[in-house]
Amino acid sequence: MRICVVGAGSIGGVLASGLAGVDGVTLSVLARGKTLAALRSDGLRVSAPDGTARQVKPDAVADDPRVLGEQDFVIVAVKAQSMGPVATSMGPLLGESTAVLSTLNGVPWWFLDGFGGPAAGHHLDSVDPGGAIAAVLPAARVIGGTVHLSASSPAPGVVAWRSGNGLIIGELSGSSSPRLSALSAALDAAGFDVTVSSRIRDDVWYKLWGNLTMNPICAITGVSTGPVLDDDLVRAFCSAAMLEAGAIGDRLGCPIDQSPEDRHRVTRKLGDFVPSMLQDARAGQPLELDALTGAVRELGVLTGVATPCVDALHGLARLWVRAHTAG
Repeated sequence: MRICVVGAGSIGGVLASGLAGVDGVTLSVLARGKTLAALRSDGLRVSAPDGTARQVKPDAVADDPRVLGEQDFVIVAVKAQSMGPVATSMGPLLGESTAVLSTLNGVPWWFLDGFGGPAAGHHLDSVDPGGAIAAVLPAARVIGGTVHLSASSPAPGVVAWRSGNGLIIGELSGSSSPRLSALSAALDAAGFDVTVSSRIRDDVWYKLWGNLTMNPICAITGVSTGPVLDDDLVRAFCSAAMLEAGAIGDRLGCPIDQSPEDRHRVTRKLGDFVPSMLQDARAGQPLELDALTGAVRELGVLTGVATPCVDALHGLARLWVRAHTAG
């Protein structure tokens, strides 16, 4: 089985380090710049939640997909804002039956494809302007996925895996398939806690519901999750925005059976941590706003749900990005 991981940052690095040890898997990594150089010289260096460290070398590493060739599976592990140019470069990796596992945060480009309800037939320009990604990676190729683990990449080729081990994957149709079974088996053999879902959009929406407020608020304030939840006014604002997203989910057919306070308690159990968007803000990297708040705003328009709190959060975060990237 030929598997290529596209992007060897925090999540991609964790996934690649596990798959590199699976019998029968030929693992390649598509990377660039300093990460490419680090992987070629030292391989992937991953510190695990239990304190152990591993150093693995993929079977092939390149910045040109033509060098790697056609794959059985491609795992996309880049930030949502990088997905457009990455998708247009992936052609040489895609054979007739190649499946693509999407692990992006937020609302992915395929979310509404083949989906019913009031948004049926619509396209989300917030995450795929002009449909450029869908043109290269149509929904028929996609296995949906969402990742439940926390990691960071303090240096190229180096990953600090802090907690979590869960992966949820599923066909967009909700059915089983030979390719889904094969991918699940490989990820299970890699040591991940894999759940095969018949409603993968629900799982993606639930994760977004938790990330929607915490990520951008931490990014624009510069604080970790603990102080956000400790402030009663900020926590109430988070809850109000989550209720807006919950109403959208109800109309889409992705209901959430928790209250915002239920979700805050789940976040509390993870400890006082630095979410991925704050990591990116501190590193001067672009933020995943369009896939989180931007997409929710667009879905609110499509479903007829007003989103004043999400609108305000998107505007504030967008303004923060402009102020801190000017010049």
